[in-house]
Formats: sequence, structure tokens, C-alpha cells
Amino acid sequence: MYLSTLRDGWQIRPLTEFSQGIYPRDDQGWLPAIVPAHWQQLPGLENHSGKVVYRCRFINPTPPDRIEGERRWLRINGAFYYRHTYFNGIDLGAHEGYFEPTEHEVTTFLQTHNTLLIELDCPDEHDKVGKRMITGVFSHWDCFDPRSNPGGIWLPVELHRSGPVRLRHARLRTEQCDAHLAQLRFALELDAALATTIRCEISFTPLTFHGETQTIVIQRRLRSGLQTVQGLLKLREPRRWWTHDLGRPDLYQVTVQIWLDSLLSDEQSFAYGIRTFELRDWIPYLNGERFLVKGNNYPPGDMRIATMNRERADYDLALARDCHMNMLRVHAHIDHPAFYDAADAAGILLWQDFPLQWLYRPEVLPAARHQVRAMVRLLGNHPSIAIWCMHNEAIHLEDTADESLAARLRTYQSAFTFSWNRDVMDVQLKQIAEEEDPTRPVIRSSGEPDVPYLRSGTDVHAYFGWYRTYGTLADGEAVRARFPSNLRFVTEFGAQSFPNLESCLRFMPDPLNDQAIARLVERHGLQAEIMAAWYPWRQAASLAEVVEMSQNYQAELNRFYIDRLRYHKYRPTGGIIAFLFVDPYPAVLWSVVDYWRVPKRSYYALRDSFRPQYVFTLIEPRSFTIGEAVDLPIYAVNDAREPLVGAQVTITLRDPDDHALATVVRYLDLPADSLATEIDRLRLTPMRSGRYTIELRLIGAGPEFVNRYQLTVAAANAAR
Repeated sequence: MYLSTLRDGWQIRPLTEFSQGIYPRDDQGWLPAIVPAHWQQLPGLENHSGKVVYRCRFINPTPPDRIEGERRWLRINGAFYYRHTYFNGIDLGAHEGYFEPTEHEVTTFLQTHNTLLIELDCPDEHDKVGKRMITGVFSHWDCFDPRSNPGGIWLPVELHRSGPVRLRHARLRTEQCDAHLAQLRFALELDAALATTIRCEISFTPLTFHGETQTIVIQRRLRSGLQTVQGLLKLREPRRWWTHDLGRPDLYQVTVQIWLDSLLSDEQSFAYGIRTFELRDWIPYLNGERFLVKGNNYPPGDMRIATMNRERADYDLALARDCHMNMLRVHAHIDHPAFYDAADAAGILLWQDFPLQWLYRPEVLPAARHQVRAMVRLLGNHPSIAIWCMHNEAIHLEDTADESLAARLRTYQSAFTFSWNRDVMDVQLKQIAEEEDPTRPVIRSSGEPDVPYLRSGTDVHAYFGWYRTYGTLADGEAVRARFPSNLRFVTEFGAQSFPNLESCLRFMPDPLNDQAIARLVERHGLQAEIMAAWYPWRQAASLAEVVEMSQNYQAELNRFYIDRLRYHKYRPTGGIIAFLFVDPYPAVLWSVVDYWRVPKRSYYALRDSFRPQYVFTLIEPRSFTIGEAVDLPIYAVNDAREPLVGAQVTITLRDPDDHALATVVRYLDLPADSLATEIDRLRLTPMRSGRYTIELRLIGAGPEFVNRYQLTVAAANAAR
């Protein structure tokens, strides 16, 4: 049971070496500290990395009521990265990991006046292909602030109390459910001060709808010490949790109480949603109903993750919902606890990555095995969590902007030959996650392409049109035709773009000069040379023109991928997840929403491309020649659970002078959750060069929608 949060009285001391909990008692050398926060937020520590010690002096809080056999607990919810805790001179032990809460019983150590010391070490990772810390994107990524060190106590430090039996953690998982009955497995981690008999009451109270509370009572005999009580329970006529586009994300408030006769020894309460999720040959099913995943990669809401809260998380999830997304991939990190609560309430599924990004040295395996178990136990109660993934891109990558031949060859070799990270560590982690949670799919590592006769692969990352390692969009079309199994579930694609002008002016000059561009490359993620390979942004006359060019390219590229994947819906595509949703710091990245949460043009284009009812065409990524016969199929698709009846599609072909060459009107009926269906076919033999426009207007399926495509025609010599 919660008692208090240690908010005040914190100090910090930067160090070169630890002193095993022995530090000066006076205030000399100590700086005021904020907890929770990152130490680089504190004056004087903006560029610090490595070792610090935190000190908190506090008076023992006295609650108004007493519990017979009361026990006190110190709970540290999260700190980067290695820590050692001392309480009133008592060594409470060491811990590795940034997201796993730890509890220490301090009943016999508490005094009227108390001193808590936490030695914390968060060094920079210098060996990028042999990392030591399981911090994912916080230590090595192409979308993080290279000057930023995440070190600090980033979640609250709390005091809890209980009776003789402490409920350390309560877990639930839905094994089966329909509209009439749900079967749930529970596991209660208990710490008993003595052998005793307990009565456990697990209550399910409707949180988002009206209904009766259902309470299940279990009696068990405990031995003294740590132990797990588990079993099955059944819930009558459950209200199931759905994504926002398939139904309502209904939740129960679950309260677990541990009673010793008439004494309430401990309790916990949390929101819980009843649902099942499956991947059948990479096609997702929620509560037994097939649907298409549409989403984006979610970075830390802020690289200063301690600054996130429920309000900021709710805002991000609202942006995702408005963009017709039903899944976010939590990219190579564990996010703030408020984010998971917000996703549960918003009805958005989460693909949850374990915090492994690129390559690690073998010595991390024991810590990785422990922490993956901790991740599943910590987050497993959230209905929004749909998929566990053990590693993002277990390949040789130091800097994605390095496109030298040597770097590309190293990446290719690591992707298609034996990798200890992927083939040993990730396999073991997958087995642990499956043991802990058999109800969710577990992916060994993200970004493994399917290669016939070599491996079946997992989800796919596709950066045709950005990285030379992949190639051009035309190369992507060749891969699509030759290896269609790589379209099953695509979890990364995209291009960088500048934020909107007002946001750009917060951290760059107008116009850009060479010095400013170098600064953006060094500190703000810009891959300047890669961007220049696709369009001449350096020749732009103003920053506003750079913004327009980059956002237009990004929007067109994202639509290129989405159109093709929606065409392949369920044949074989089950998921479309772009890269990236928001900027985690002021930067020029792959995001469609900037750090200040201002949507880019590409956000609105993505929203159009993800509409439930959508009309589109597929145009080859090339220039056509005068006199060449061009065949353009027009497709429509409906992702909603309701059929589309009586919609109107107007198809207009315009010449380079914007004159209408042809207009066709079609009335459209589509079944619920339909496949992409050809509704018409345009045939054009252009007799002059220039840009032709295909305009597709959809009326009667929500707000009126217009999709415009351009087809470039040149003389035969120019086209070549």
C-alpha cells in the first residue's frame, strides 16, 4: 500500500569513483537535485556522464492508522542505469537496468531521521558495436540527441507499507474470452513474514461502462518468504477491450486485496482490459476478428523521459487516433508508465520492443535474460500490449548516415550470416518471453527479411528511396514482385523531413548556411548527404522552400509504401507501420509530428493514406515516354467493420495544363473489412511531355476525400 513519495530533500554529487556509501555528512560538494529527473536537467550537470551519488534526508512518515505487524518498503521505480543503494548506512545491494522497479524492506532500518544514498552510474557507450547497457535508443540511435546522457532517477522513489504479507506484484492474462465468459490466469507475487493463511479477494469493477462488480475469493496457505500464488478464474459476460477503430477500449478496475482474517495486509489496483490477440501467418486477429494494423514507430515521448506525463501521452495518442492508427511500435525502449495507461484508454495496440538496438557484447546476456522477464511482468497487465519483440535490427550498424562501401558490406554480412546477437541471445530471450507470456506473439528480432532457402524472416524494414543500402523505389518494386513474403508485416519505412518553418526557427537560422547544416548533422539528426541524393534541397532559396521540399518528398514516399501494402492487404500484408511518429527532441528526423507536437504536411498525408475507406492507384516510380501506353488500375478498400454502401468515386485525368482529359463516376459498394478491389482502369497514351494528374475523389465515406497522383511524361531520350 502506498505511503508517500520522497520528493523533497534530494541532493546530488558528481563523482569519478564511488565510495561504497561513505560520503561527507555536511552539504559541501552536494548540489540540489530534483527527483524524478535526469541529472543533465540540473544546473552544472548539463554535460555530465558517468557517476553520481544521490542523497535524500527525510523524516519517517507516520500514518494516522497502524497496521498490525506493519512492514515498510522502499521502492525505486526507475533509474539509469547501474545503481547501488544504501539506507541509513545499510547496504541494500546493487541493481542493473533502467526500467525495472526494485523494492527493499526497510522496516527494521527506519529511524526518525533517515538518509538514503543511491550511487548511480550511466556512462556513455563508446563501443557502438559492443554495447554494455540495455538502454536501447537512449544510448545509441540515429534519432537521439548525441549530447544527451539519460542518467538519473527518472521515476519516483516511494515508501510503501503493508501488513505481514506484502503483495509485491499482481499479474493477469486473458487465456480465452468471448461475449459470455472469460478465463483469466492470475499470478500474485507475495512476501510473507510468517507462515499463515490468507484470503485473497480479486474484484473486477467496470471502469469505462456500467455494470456489476465481480469478486473472486481465493484462500491459500503460505510459507514464510517469497512465493507466487497462481490459478485460473472466470468472469461472466465480460466487456471486451477493442481498438478504437473496431469498438470500445473498455476497461475494468481490478483490485487485489490480501486479508489475514479481518486484517487487510496489502492491496493493489490497476486498470485491465479483457481481450485476445493473435498473429496467424502475420495477419492480426483481435478477439478473433481479423483486421489490418496501421501505425507508426513511437520513440521516447521525450529523450528526457522523466518529463513525460499522462497529459503529454494522452495528446500523442489522440494524434495517433486522429491519424487512423490502431498500433504504435514502442521502438527499442520501455516508455514512461503513463504512456501505457494512455494507450489502454485510447484503444491503441502496442508492439513492444525490448531495449536492444543494434549490437551488444556477449557479456550482456545474463542481464538481458533477467530484464526481458522483468519487462513482461511489468507491462503484461496492459491490454494495449499486443506483441513482444526482443531486438531491433541485430545487425552491424554504427551510424546509419555512413553509406560507405565498407559500412554497407559490414551491414550486409551481419544481416545474412551468423550473428551471436540474433541467433543466440535473441533466441534465448524469445524463449523466456514465451514462457512468461504464452498469450502474445513474440518476435525474435525486428527487421529480418525473408530469404528463400535461408530463413523465413520476421517483420521487414524497407528504406527504398532513402538509403543506398536498399536502393531506389524501382528496386523496391522489383523486390515486391520477386519476394512478396516480405510484405507480410512492414514495421519501418520513411524519409527525413524538416519540421514546419515556425518550429525550425527555434533551432536553426533562415536561410541555412554550411555552418548551420553541419550543426544540424552533428546535433539534430539530419542526414544531409542522403537527403541530397533524392532532391536538390541545398539549392533551395529559403528555409521555407527546404521545409516544403522535404515534407513533400516524405509524404509522397510514405504514400508510395502504404498504397502498395494496402493493395496487398491480407495477400499477404497484415501490418503497415511507418517510421517515425514524433520527434523526441528538436531535430530533423523521419517524424510526421515535430518535437513541439506540430503536425507536418506528411502527418495529414499519412492520415489520408490510413483512412478506413480509401481509393488509390499504383504508378510505376519512373518517367513515361510520349506515345507509351499507360495502364492505371484504380482500387478501393474498406477496413471498417461495416460495409460501405452507395459511395461515389469520381476519377479525373488532367493534362499538364490542368485540363480534364476524362472524367468517370463510379458508385461503390464494398463489404466490411474488404480486400483491395479494382473498380476501374484508366488507359492513357500521352502525346506531349509534362506532368499528368490523376484525381480520385471519394464522397459518401466520411469527410470528402481527394487523392491526387502525378505521372511524368518526357521525350524518349529525356526519359532514359
